[in-house]
Amino acid sequence: MTTRAVPTTYATTQPQAPLLGTGRRILRAVALAATVPYLTLKSAWLAGSQVGIPDGSVLREPGLFFIAANSVTLAMDACVILLVLVLTRPSGIRFPAWLLTVPVFVASGLLTPILLGFPGQLLVRGLGFGVDEAAKAAQEPFLDPWVFNVVYAGFTIQGLALAGLFVPYARERWGRRWQGVLGQRLPSSTGVVAGAAAAAGLAVAAVYAYWAFGGTAWLGAERAAAYSAETAVVSVAHGMCALAAGAGALLLARGGHVPARWPLGLAWIGAGATLSWGTWMLVTSLGPQLDGSEGPAAEILLAYAGQMITGSLAATVLTRFLISRREG
Repeated sequence: MTTRAVPTTYATTQPQAPLLGTGRRILRAVALAATVPYLTLKSAWLAGSQVGIPDGSVLREPGLFFIAANSVTLAMDACVILLVLVLTRPSGIRFPAWLLTVPVFVASGLLTPILLGFPGQLLVRGLGFGVDEAAKAAQEPFLDPWVFNVVYAGFTIQGLALAGLFVPYARERWGRRWQGVLGQRLPSSTGVVAGAAAAAGLAVAAVYAYWAFGGTAWLGAERAAAYSAETAVVSVAHGMCALAAGAGALLLARGGHVPARWPLGLAWIGAGATLSWGTWMLVTSLGPQLDGSEGPAAEILLAYAGQMITGSLAATVLTRFLISRREG
């Protein structure tokens, strides 16, 4: 009587899900809890509640665009729950790669400027350089201040928790892609794309730096009057992300003996932030304005488009680099 050996190739070559230790269990709970305030507010607004909306705000009379925007953003934040479950469930290691990496790329892109900007704004306020009371009184009411603090604190916690969950997952599943050094230079055509990403990123960063230091060209009277150290922090965050996208793309294309994880991280974060935020701000700017204004000037739309171009070019280089590592 003969016995058949059980094939072990599949079992030994498939990545195993990272063990869900105490730290990752805590991060999962924190990430899920951090979605509650935003989802609760959005659900309440869609149900007709006006919690957090002061008297005189344009949001007191929501139109179709306001309802659609709330529905879309509620769904986007609900996707964080799905991401957390994929990253922490044993079956998540077999989740289709593209179906996971695309949402994570967008999520990390949207959350990175918040991770940079919101703590920076809190620091600015703590040092006494925030918006003064006279300027606040002159602004049109929009949302109660606590809404911004609660929502962006939640986004900050979500970003940190998701990063803490994604890194061990990605290390186990795709760790070989960033092990070792960059290696050989990518094809010259990819180098051209990387150079274009760096040039576009530098131009975008220069525009945001100009606005951060008080420049008012192209902003319009209302946006120029709203300038403060807090808005400058936001501009600096977007400028840094544009520079990161260009620098990461250049390093990936050039190759060499630099550890691969650093340029890969720069390109991932920078490309995600510039592409996601550029797209989001351009789309919302082209839609109906809640305050009834004409919307931003064409030059501001061009800056948003520049972010999209920078992110798209850097993402192209990033994709080509990952494909070359897989082929290698």
